[in-house]
Amino acid sequence: MTTMNQSSYIRFLNCIDALEEKGGVKKLDAIETQLLDWVMMTDAQGCEILVGDLLLLSHIGSQATLHGRVQKLIKLGYVKQALDSVDGRKKKILPTKLAIKRYEMLSKLLEKAITA
Repeated sequence: MTTMNQSSYIRFLNCIDALEEKGGVKKLDAIETQLLDWVMMTDAQGCEILVGDLLLLSHIGSQATLHGRVQKLIKLGYVKQALDSVDGRKKKILPTKLAIKRYEMLSKLLEKAITA
């Protein structure tokens, strides 16, 4: 077996795995992670995202799968729904303090992995 130095990204993934094992964060599957990343990036750009927008991300999964994962993110407390003030039929998805805390923690882990 060949040994190689671990890249910063591999060290970062190991940090995340260790944190999830300790119960420091709620473990998300790949689809949930991609959806939450999408919500956080959209929010960081100062844009709104609707539930319907997330359901159109067919490269991540089917509409039924995406809807279930959005509901799970709500249940886990990472995002919340809010009715659109102009059109009450539309539901906005907003990151919660828990989601913001998660991404701050991930940023710290990434910095740690890079400097190690």
